[in-house]
Amino acid sequence: MKRLLFLGGFLLAAALLAPVAIADDDDHEKRYRDREGHDYHVFNGREDRAYRVYLGEQRREYREFRRMKRNEQQRYFRWRHEHPDTVLFKVEVR
Repeated sequence: MKRLLFLGGFLLAAALLAPVAIADDDDHEKRYRDREGHDYHVFNGREDRAYRVYLGEQRREYREFRRMKRNEQQRYFRWRHEHPDTVLFKVEVR
């Protein structure tokens, strides 16, 4: 009987935590204001790939974008405007 109570409590906890885990994924697509470029950048999977290219060119270790200082983010945005998706992500034509 104790096992059933334990299992029931575990399932209840999992059911209550599932929406929190799903909502956390949406946090990954956050908008950042580019003050110099007068636009916004949505930080999603594609932007993360571009950010990693930027870090590689700068010879810097990965650090979450949201944890960077504002002036470092602005430096990335300047670089990003010089490196559009068409340059970074070449599409193969078949």
